[in-house]
Amino acid sequence: MTWQSPERLWLLAGVLAVAVGYVLMQRRRSQYAVRFSNLRLLDRVAPKRPAWRRHVPASLFLAMLALLVVGFARPSAEVRVPRERATVMVAVDVSTSMLATDVEPDRLAAAKVAAHKFADALPDEFNVGLVAFAGSAAVLVPPGTDRDALHLGIKRLAEGSTGVQGTAIGEAISTSLEAVQTLDSQAAQEPPPARIVLLSDGANTSGRDPMTAADDAVKLKVPVHTISFGTAAGYIDRGGRPIRVPVDGQTLRTVAEETGGEFHEAGTSAELRAVYEDIGTSVGYRMEQQDVSARFIGVGLLLALAAASGSMLWFSRLP
Repeated sequence: MTWQSPERLWLLAGVLAVAVGYVLMQRRRSQYAVRFSNLRLLDRVAPKRPAWRRHVPASLFLAMLALLVVGFARPSAEVRVPRERATVMVAVDVSTSMLATDVEPDRLAAAKVAAHKFADALPDEFNVGLVAFAGSAAVLVPPGTDRDALHLGIKRLAEGSTGVQGTAIGEAISTSLEAVQTLDSQAAQEPPPARIVLLSDGANTSGRDPMTAADDAVKLKVPVHTISFGTAAGYIDRGGRPIRVPVDGQTLRTVAEETGGEFHEAGTSAELRAVYEDIGTSVGYRMEQQDVSARFIGVGLLLALAAASGSMLWFSRLP
């Protein structure tokens, strides 16, 4: 936290002086009371009552002063705010290997559930699009703020929905970049701040070289966050014959490192949800220094109200 007017914090010395003065007055009051030799009169002057009550309003009042001084010094802090026109492209692998049941009920079904939750967690003003890829890639939902359309697109994700078998990671990145560049009329000259979140379980087997697509993402300043989903024990059943489809995340790791994104590994549905949640806290945001004095002033006013209420309730007077 920084201060735009730090010299005003010296006023806290005045608050401290008031606090010291209050303590001294209380001690003097106690000494004055014991001078009375008539105990009945002393009881009338200083009747027994819970000692803490008479200090609560004063303590709240002093805390209020301290908070108002801090607010007066205009504190500022880094606050995470959504980027204008922020765009997130979600690319999901729908190749045959995504039917492996090493993740219940299978990799693709678990990925769809996690994608739904990821979409719901993003701010409503974010533009979110959906790309499905196997041996080729296709935009199922163009980037926009219509979450109903996005959820329908996620439900339509199915093995073979792109019509070509394989794993085309490079094509998925390129297709996502093209969708970002056609977001609106400004996108060609002024691309929106964008991120690609790509989930797959294997290495690239067809289509464009992933590193060529990664270079394009770097030029457009679009980080690619990648998720390697599955385990080494994955297999699919083809006519009663098990075919091993172990997860392979090396290509995904390289793409993320090249583009400035983050690489994640998930071997269970819970881990995948956690990964999406982690990514959701960073994509589409920027850190901005903002004045937060209202926080301190607001709490200070609440303390003032509490001090006044306590004093009127217990002593029928304002502090």
